Amino acid sequence: MQVLFVTSEVAPLIKTGGLADVSAALPTALRDMNIDVRMLLPGYPQVLQALVNLQVAADFPALPGFPPARLLVDVLPNGVPLWVIECPQLYQRGGGAYQDATGIDWPDNAHRFGLLSKIAAILSCAETPLDWKPDVVHCNDWQTGLTPAYLHFVAGAAPCVMTVHNIAFQGIFPSQLTTNMGLPEESFQPDGVEFFGDLSFMKAGLYYADHITTVSPSYAREIQTAELGFGLQGLLVHKRKVLTGILNGIDTKEWDPAADPNLVQPYDIKNLQGKSANKRELQNRMGLHINDKIPLFGLVSRFTRQKGLDLLLEVASQLIALPAQLVLLGSGDKEMERAALELAHQYPGQIAAFAGFDESLAHLIEAGADIFLMPSRFEPCGLNQLYSQRYGTPPIVHATGGLIDTVVDCNAVSLLRGDASGFIFNSMDAPSLLAAARRAVATYDDKKTWRLLQQNCMSKDFSWRQSAAAYHDIYAQLMRP
Repeated sequence: MQVLFVTSEVAPLIKTGGLADVSAALPTALRDMNIDVRMLLPGYPQVLQALVNLQVAADFPALPGFPPARLLVDVLPNGVPLWVIECPQLYQRGGGAYQDATGIDWPDNAHRFGLLSKIAAILSCAETPLDWKPDVVHCNDWQTGLTPAYLHFVAGAAPCVMTVHNIAFQGIFPSQLTTNMGLPEESFQPDGVEFFGDLSFMKAGLYYADHITTVSPSYAREIQTAELGFGLQGLLVHKRKVLTGILNGIDTKEWDPAADPNLVQPYDIKNLQGKSANKRELQNRMGLHINDKIPLFGLVSRFTRQKGLDLLLEVASQLIALPAQLVLLGSGDKEMERAALELAHQYPGQIAAFAGFDESLAHLIEAGADIFLMPSRFEPCGLNQLYSQRYGTPPIVHATGGLIDTVVDCNAVSLLRGDASGFIFNSMDAPSLLAAARRAVATYDDKKTWRLLQQNCMSKDFSWRQSAAAYHDIYAQLMRP
């Protein structure tokens, strides 16, 4: 079985969010199942600088709407073969994958990711210049959404899987770009790529894909509703027979408290003493009072309304009065960053905040915090609640998406069953978040119950094995004549 995995980011080369982690881990798990996976990625400066053995695999002359490009080949550290699209005109620039250094979207993103989709389609049909052709092409989010559309109009096309990591981001651009980038006029209609008069990369992917997956069973149901479908719920209901929710896994080698180089002392489910040492290190590093008696709440997140940061900032002063401490790591909305830093200034020793991203600090927070906060308004799957459970740090989550698929609320029944692993609140408001925090602190004060809760968390299997097997089954289904 040969699979082309098309993505706009992959850790550790280029990362803006969870897609990069999935792109690193899922192909590795698929290769462990003897699937021949190759990855296709844009040639951002960060990627070209990190790879030192790149070789030319193919040249692409100027295509309709696109400048010339080259296909380079190397191998990722995890052993997955990687194809990189070298196109200086579109990718060789400062800033990030999608935005410039000031946080503004690149004005030519349609062409930048249109080229990614176009080359993915060429490599997956009869026109491919390579000896290797996939049996299935696996696309991820709007940045790859034109791939199924291009393939629909060519000969010898491989079937497509389209994975929705977050349907709120859809890649919507002016309608005239449809034919400008080589799609036929007939594709621009409601039964096609048209979305309220514009071109939608996400809709293109969903409409033309042979199978749609998303990253949790609950999110697969939620995106078929007006509340969380973001205008695409009708199409998704229509295609519900080929829509599957598959939970993301995590890289259990990178996220392993027994072998994490970012921790001052390793620990595991049988010996949790090292967690206290990491808590003291986190308190010391972030300028919090050294205190083993009160719980430390941790958060690693994008600072956005989707992630519920507004609610957390609203109740932060009440949270530390429980009593507790709070450490925040993340970036995003500048006003939220400013508010977090102001809280740290207002409550020194009790609240600490770092605006930006620090991978080592993220690992230390997962290990050193007692309770993890993830109050997302919606969350397709989420990874940090999985990391926190693996690190024995029970999470507080809102009842949505992958959060309710992976966290079991701690109550008398679930404790007796032995599967309690966190604290869930149902109403997306500040009082409900604070009530969940109070429940967590009350449980934390019962050391015997808390230790049981930590062990429940750490005994869960969040590896990619089951998820990779589910993707394998979908690929096999699509390959049947």
